[in-house]
Amino acid sequence: MKRTTIFADEETLSALQSLAKEEGVSLAEIIRQALEAFLTQRRSSRPPLSIVGIGRSGRDDVAERAEELLLRAMRSSEGSGR
Repeated sequence: MKRTTIFADEETLSALQSLAKEEGVSLAEIIRQALEAFLTQRRSSRPPLSIVGIGRSGRDDVAERAEELLLRAMRSSEGSGR
């Protein structure tokens, strides 16, 4: 663990100290918990990466013919020994 310094307004610091006292833990522990909760929330609120549009086939009818094109691709890969 590494030591660092933070700046907080008196109201926030007072609220954190009160919470630490209520829970019987140190102010540092309350701040660590708050930082971890913040990071967890941030990570889970990011939208998932999308692969839509990552490749271009050059075709403009893919949406209408998706199943046919997939079937054709699967058949051609079976024939090539893949």
